[in-house]
Amino acid sequence: MALDYFAPGVYVEEVDRGSRPIEGISLSIAGFIGFTEDVRGDAELFKPIMITNFEQYLEYFGKPNSDGFTEYKKVAEDGSEQTYYPYLPFAVQGWFVNGGGRCWVTSIGTKLPGAEPPPAEEVATKLLTAGGKPSLSANIKPSESDDAPALPPGDSGRILVVISESTPKAPEDDSEPAIDDGQYFNLKVVLGEEVLEEYDNLSMNPEVETAVADYAVTAVAESEYLTFADISVSGQALSRRPGNGVYEIAPPPYISPVDNATRDIAGSRNERKGMQGLFEVDEVAMVAFPDLMLLYQTGILDLDQVHGVMEMMVSMCENSFPGPPYRMAVLDPPPVKPGKGNDPVLPENQKPQDIDAWLTAFNRRSMFGALYYPWIKVANPANAGRPIFVPPCGHMMGVWCRTDQSRGIFKAPANETPRGVLGLAYETNMREQELLNPKGINCIRNFASYNRGYLIWGARTLVDPTDIQWRYISVRRLMSYIEKSIEIGTQWVVFEPNDRDLWARVTRTVNNFLEGLWRAGALQGGSPGESFYVKCDGELNTNETMMMGRLYVEVGVCPVRPAEFVIFRISQWAPGG
Repeated sequence: MALDYFAPGVYVEEVDRGSRPIEGISLSIAGFIGFTEDVRGDAELFKPIMITNFEQYLEYFGKPNSDGFTEYKKVAEDGSEQTYYPYLPFAVQGWFVNGGGRCWVTSIGTKLPGAEPPPAEEVATKLLTAGGKPSLSANIKPSESDDAPALPPGDSGRILVVISESTPKAPEDDSEPAIDDGQYFNLKVVLGEEVLEEYDNLSMNPEVETAVADYAVTAVAESEYLTFADISVSGQALSRRPGNGVYEIAPPPYISPVDNATRDIAGSRNERKGMQGLFEVDEVAMVAFPDLMLLYQTGILDLDQVHGVMEMMVSMCENSFPGPPYRMAVLDPPPVKPGKGNDPVLPENQKPQDIDAWLTAFNRRSMFGALYYPWIKVANPANAGRPIFVPPCGHMMGVWCRTDQSRGIFKAPANETPRGVLGLAYETNMREQELLNPKGINCIRNFASYNRGYLIWGARTLVDPTDIQWRYISVRRLMSYIEKSIEIGTQWVVFEPNDRDLWARVTRTVNNFLEGLWRAGALQGGSPGESFYVKCDGELNTNETMMMGRLYVEVGVCPVRPAEFVIFRISQWAPGG
């Protein structure tokens, strides 16, 4: 309303009296933490980065021209060498294969804690010729070296080498310049936007005349930041010349001491690192740590430490101050005893009674946790496509996302086929599932006898089995969806005049949102009045509460629940009897 009117005339004023619609948020975005093959591009160690497809994952966490899957060697106590594969790339690939959209990935390293540092030639970045053959290799100078300056903090050692065209040196006298046959090049060492060093008139000919050009390895030996080596094969200088382009020089891998493993996993909320940093990404609504099992299998963490990390994940999902908690942790059952080499989990290591005993020992219950059993068999690109057993968390969260998109968040993510699954570590039958299902262990089963393949045959949270109202994943996620959407969609109410007009507007806003959910099939009842109610009146908002600046709104909803047990009562019937 205008404050004053002085001149006669018609005044048009725009007044906002309607309710504002609430837009539902997305709870279909996953967060992963684990070990990666590499960390490059815009990705940083310990910091989450958004990934929209598996090709982008490879850009950040795979080595150039790699499929992103790698292997680790570890010497066992008996002296034998065992091969292990990080599970993170399998989980991320399973997420996308099963219909997952964008996700956030945090790399906690490219080597296992306590691993032996790799030799310099293994870490070196290879500069290739135009024909794809080796030319030069480059390493970052060790920081402990007296002649190696410390890199600026925050840059993670991301030094680039830029190769471009050059010419022979100009003669100092009036003689004819050397013929430019294309073998000469320019090399810049770049950090961010700053050119740290530049070397011009370089050649790959070790016997080149210094008046014409400088042999590349000799010239760049003066570099304060990098060391170079000639790895070219025999041939003319032109054929050994590195191709023009930008090369990212990989820093030495971060190798955590074994005793620091859990500290690196936890990370720091203030620095946005590790698990705590992943939880600082507001849109992440489901979290998994598949390589927790790798740390257990390699003996880096014992079972008690594994339980400590799982407890941290669940507790962080439960605590989302100041708003309502909305995240869920998808946990993987550890093998009862660690496997070896390429068969990290065998059926005899994952029998139902063993997993039941493990969960009893873990003894952590939460409506914000979910557990799937058993491990799944998938193809391993790092081992010529041979199968490997991996934790199921990534594939399961992909199915959650797929179900959200195809049916809605209120549909239980079960009776669905997990894509990319070749087999199971253990094939549970109905009697065995009768042991596991009441305790919140969701089974993945083989229904070959029904010609239905592998199916997710469970949809329960890890809540206390006696707390039946939070038994199902779909109910928990639907309520989180409603709570978080209302929280974000009613921010406009803050500092509005707290009167009956505001109460009515808020009521209409929430009513319209919930009615849309009822029409979509998310709420029970034959009418909106049977499905939900919204109360915002003088009974809730007294003079005393308004004096304290508070507005109370009471909302009750009746979510649909999955038909977990379908019972047909069949009997003989005699017409007219």
